[in-house]
Amino acid sequence: MEEHVVLCGASSYEQKYYFNRQFSALPESIRQELKIMCVLYTEDVGGVLTMEFDEKGNLEFRVSADDHDYLFDEIGSALKIKQYQLEKRELLESLELFYRVFFLGETVPSGADEDASAIS
Repeated sequence: MEEHVVLCGASSYEQKYYFNRQFSALPESIRQELKIMCVLYTEDVGGVLTMEFDEKGNLEFRVSADDHDYLFDEIGSALKIKQYQLEKRELLESLELFYRVFFLGETVPSGADEDASAIS
């Protein structure tokens, strides 16, 4: 079974945002940007969005919706995630590097020093 670590998430049903305290070392500006992304997603599309790291350190967008939620926009969901992946690519890659170094204990690949220093 795959092990996933939730970074953050939001629910349109409960109108709540969740941030995993294990990542409190991230700068406040990045935490705020993650909050904005998650909350805007659930406001635009509905459902529940979580951003999770898989066992290899890849950051994934996980989406779920109630079976009887006829307002959930499945097409809008895919488009919004693609938009985030394009517009926030640098942030998402830096978060993956942060997770791999500080949580998985990997060494920083050469040339990635600048990315790691941007997060810490």
